[in-house]
Amino acid sequence: MYLRDLKPDKFEDLIAMNALYRPGPIEYIPNFIKRKHGQEDIVFDLPDMEEYLGETYGITVYQEQVMLLSQKLAGFSKGDADVLRKAMGKKQIEVLNKMEAQFMEGAMAKGHPKDKLNKIWTDWKAFAQYAFNKSHSTCYAFVAYQTAYLKAHYPAEYMAAVLNNQNSMEKITFFMEECRRMGIEVLGPDINESYMSFTANAKGVIRFGLAGVKGVGEKAVESIIEERIENGPYKSVYDFAQRSNTRNVNRKSYENLVYGGAFDEFGLKRSQFFAKTENGLLTGVERLIKYANDYQNTQNSSQASLFGGAVASYIPEPTMPECEEWGLIEKLKYEKDVIGIYLTGHPLDNYRLELDKYCNTTITELKIVQKARSAEGGEETMAKFADLRKKGEINIGGLVSNVQHRFTKMGKPFGAFVLEDYNDSYEFAFFGDDYVKFRNMMVEGYFLHVKGNIEEKFRQ
Repeated sequence: MYLRDLKPDKFEDLIAMNALYRPGPIEYIPNFIKRKHGQEDIVFDLPDMEEYLGETYGITVYQEQVMLLSQKLAGFSKGDADVLRKAMGKKQIEVLNKMEAQFMEGAMAKGHPKDKLNKIWTDWKAFAQYAFNKSHSTCYAFVAYQTAYLKAHYPAEYMAAVLNNQNSMEKITFFMEECRRMGIEVLGPDINESYMSFTANAKGVIRFGLAGVKGVGEKAVESIIEERIENGPYKSVYDFAQRSNTRNVNRKSYENLVYGGAFDEFGLKRSQFFAKTENGLLTGVERLIKYANDYQNTQNSSQASLFGGAVASYIPEPTMPECEEWGLIEKLKYEKDVIGIYLTGHPLDNYRLELDKYCNTTITELKIVQKARSAEGGEETMAKFADLRKKGEINIGGLVSNVQHRFTKMGKPFGAFVLEDYNDSYEFAFFGDDYVKFRNMMVEGYFLHVKGNIEEKFRQ
């Protein structure tokens, strides 16, 4: 928001904004913006300060400025100026207090008025708590400028790289939501398009990586991708079976790739891979594995024969069982089990109308309560908490997961469950009469509409 208002037209503006966007100096940002656009007069406490504060419109932004000004205004040596810088950087208030007298004496000896010097030193002391040096700010601003350029001009590639650098599913989910906000589609794994990790395709769409599918294994993924690069895309599940490395691509690999939707492009229902044909003993996956082994054994035998391929036996492609596709909930459950998130849809899609019409709060908003209790986030959190309480009755909706029925140390039963909406999750716990009253609703996969009020439990 601040950068949009600033409309930076030179790199120095980015350096300054990077240094100012910190607790304390952040309050000077509106003045910085107004002064840049001529909406506010550029004022210097002393005329001698213009030499070093001119580039930042009269506002002290960097530690280096304080060092140079202390030398110019008060005759500090370079060593003294560096001590001042260190004291500011490490928030050594006692050292700063000792140097105040030195600054006042030196500056007054140069003819500067005491009232102006008092204001300057007071500003510096406040600035000292969060002082930033220009060299660091320059480095950070340069990296931010580069990444902003990539995000603006190569959004899919940039977000794919961001997703690949997350170490938790919670963060991946957060950045996938950012992809949706940017209009970038994130598709599930695909046997012909996915690589090891998240990648952007030619259409500007991000593909989930095969290595992100649980239970497949790195060697299996490497062999699948190497074969595809060397000999072209897989034309069908039978072509995949013929060409796959049977030592690496085992039953678990097949099953989890199916659960994740990696074979969807071949037009088969996911349920067909797990169903059995009439009077059959093998599932679709088992039939494919048997076909792969038989086909490759035959090929190996023909290559070893004196007569080459002339003696190779024809191995017919197995018929996949006919059956109904899984329902949305079951399909998405398996999908989340193997890739950690819902990609092709969300179980709450059938309840989107109810969430929009009857719920006035999201779970992300509700989590403000936890932050307020632990005093995280400071004034901003408490302000959001106050707004939440003003709503009166809170209405949220979501999907029940991770249900637990346990006993306290005193042997009394209690229960807990996690309620998930589209973007977040929150754990609820019920004890005593509340547990007895609501335990029948604590069922994995249930959709719940929860109403209640936020009350202060106690004051410290």
